[in-house]
Amino acid sequence: MTTGSRYLLIDKIIAGYAVILAGVAFTRLDVSAGNWGVAFGHLAMLPLIWLVRRPGLGRVGRQLGDIYPLFLLLPLYGALDVLHGPQTRAVYDAIVQGWERAIFGGMPSEEWWRRYPIPALSFVLHSAYWAYYIIVPTPILYFAIKGDRVAARRSVLLELGTFLYCYLWFVFFPVAGPYYVFAHPTGAVVDNPAARLVYMTLASGGSYGAAFPSSHVAATTAAVIGAWLGSRKLGYFLAIPALLLAIATVYCHMHYAIDAVLGVLTGIILPTLLLKWDAGRSGRVALD
Repeated sequence: MTTGSRYLLIDKIIAGYAVILAGVAFTRLDVSAGNWGVAFGHLAMLPLIWLVRRPGLGRVGRQLGDIYPLFLLLPLYGALDVLHGPQTRAVYDAIVQGWERAIFGGMPSEEWWRRYPIPALSFVLHSAYWAYYIIVPTPILYFAIKGDRVAARRSVLLELGTFLYCYLWFVFFPVAGPYYVFAHPTGAVVDNPAARLVYMTLASGGSYGAAFPSSHVAATTAAVIGAWLGSRKLGYFLAIPALLLAIATVYCHMHYAIDAVLGVLTGIILPTLLLKWDAGRSGRVALD
């Protein structure tokens, strides 16, 4: 790598996203008073980017600079819920449901759990759904701990770039998804520890309007690609739970099937474009 700009591609993507979201938040102050915080919180990421890229950082500072975007995920996701207000803003579920019926001939998210109320299947798929919280950080932290800064930075770019692309969809084309639109599954489907863990987790941190496309599926797909590019073994290890997670988002009644399908496509196409974009940039940051 050459020693031109101090800033990575992901820094510039985050900065652009922060400016867009701050602008949207300022136009929605009537929706929620919390949007003042959303606006200034996003703008605060600009000096944060400068801080993690300033010259003279020590080894720990440089390593944290490689993975800092990972720690932005929770506040960025939570901000979407504040941005939309108290579930009163218009969502586009009717449009997506129309696409769902046209493509799949029905509503798989409503049909699968009713058709297959199998406790063991439910346990496996709810476990796979919750595995999202493990799959996403694993490649980044694995490569960072291993000292492979190139692979760690690459995984950060692929995953965070994919997340932020999905988040823009959530901002401008909010879709609530089956979890909010329909009654929750009952009976054997949710009578297991994995299902209870999923519902407990969602009760403490879901974002209304964040269904289309599925960022869960897109980001885990991107995570598998990032893992595979740095370690074939790690990529293969994460591939099966990521595939099960894509199925689980529909069976567990969290996403429409079209959300999951587009999530997989997004998780493949966007990382491919990001890799090409990054490879074609001049003056990328040198590893020091």
